[in-house]
Amino acid sequence: MLCRLGGRWLRPLPSLQLGPRGPPAALASTGCAKHSALPLWAVASVSAVGPGGQGGWYEALARSAPVQGAEEVLLGAHSATGLPWWGSILLTTVALRGAVTLPLAAYQHYILAKVENLQPEIKNIARCLNQEVAVHAHQLGWSKRVARLTYLKNMRRLVSELYVRDNCHPFKATVLVWIQLPMWIFMSIALRNFSTGAARSEGFSVQEQLASGGVLWFRDLTALDSTWILPVSVGVINLLIVEIFALQKIGMSRFQTYITHFVRAVSVLIIPVAATLPSSIVLYWLCSSFMGLSQNLLLRSPRFRQICRIPLTKSDSDTPYKDLFAAFYAKFISRK
Repeated sequence: MLCRLGGRWLRPLPSLQLGPRGPPAALASTGCAKHSALPLWAVASVSAVGPGGQGGWYEALARSAPVQGAEEVLLGAHSATGLPWWGSILLTTVALRGAVTLPLAAYQHYILAKVENLQPEIKNIARCLNQEVAVHAHQLGWSKRVARLTYLKNMRRLVSELYVRDNCHPFKATVLVWIQLPMWIFMSIALRNFSTGAARSEGFSVQEQLASGGVLWFRDLTALDSTWILPVSVGVINLLIVEIFALQKIGMSRFQTYITHFVRAVSVLIIPVAATLPSSIVLYWLCSSFMGLSQNLLLRSPRFRQICRIPLTKSDSDTPYKDLFAAFYAKFISRK
C-alpha cells in the first residue's frame, strides 16, 4: 500500500488560489440525573403549572412518553417482584444496566480497540503523505499554507477510508452516551414524579409507598438523606470511575486532561446536588454508579473481552487488575 509515493496519496484542493502556476495536478488516490422535608423547588418544579394547565419545559418533560415509560418499568418491576421499593429500584437499575448499557459498553470497547490497532498504519500513512506533499510543494512552488492544507485534506480522507474499511468510525463509540444519559435522566425524573406525588397508578399513591419503602437509615425514600451517606457515596464511586480511567491512560492529550478534570469536578459537585433530592433518586444514582464501576472493571478482564470478541491491542495487559492496583498504590499511597 505504501510501496510507491508517486502522487498516489494526493488530491487537489480546488478552492485554493495558487496564482499563475494554477492548481496542483490531480493525483489519483488509492485505498492505501418525607415529601414534607423536600425543598420547595424540588416540588414546585414538578407541580408548577401555568394558566390553562400548561406548564414549562420541565413539566412537558416530566409528562413525556419516555418518562411515562420509565414509570411503567419501575411499577412493573415493583409489581412483578413484590419487593419493597428500595429493592425494586436496585433490581431495575441492575437489569437496565446489564441488559442495555453493558452490551453498548462492550461495543464501545470493540470500536476503540479497532481504532487503536489502526494507529500504526495511520502513522505510516502520515509519514509517507508528508514526504509526498513536500516533494510536490517543491516541484509546484506551493506555499507552506497550501502544502499544509493539502496534507490535512488528504490525511482526513485517507484516515476516513481506513475507518470505512474496518467499520470502526470513532463516532460509533459514542452510542453508549446517547443511550445511557437519556435513560438516566428519564429514570431520575420518573422517581421524582413518584416522590413528589406527581404520578399515581390505579388509584393508589406511589408516594405513600415510597415513604415506607426504604431500608436502613433511609426508610423514607421521599425524604432527603440527612446523613449525606448516599450523596457522598455517589460522589466517591464516580471519582473512582474517573481515576480508573486516568490511571490507565498514559500520556493523555491536553484535551483529555481537561475532560478528566471536568468530570472530577462534576463528581464532587454532584454530592451537594444529591443531598437536596429525594432518597429514591439518590439511591438510583448510587446503584447506577456502582454498576458503572463494576462494568468498567469487568470490561478490563481479558477473558470477558475475549468473550465479547474485543480485539487485542498493544495496551492490553494479562494482569489488568494487578496493574491497576499497582498504579493506584504508586499514585496515591507510596508517594505520601
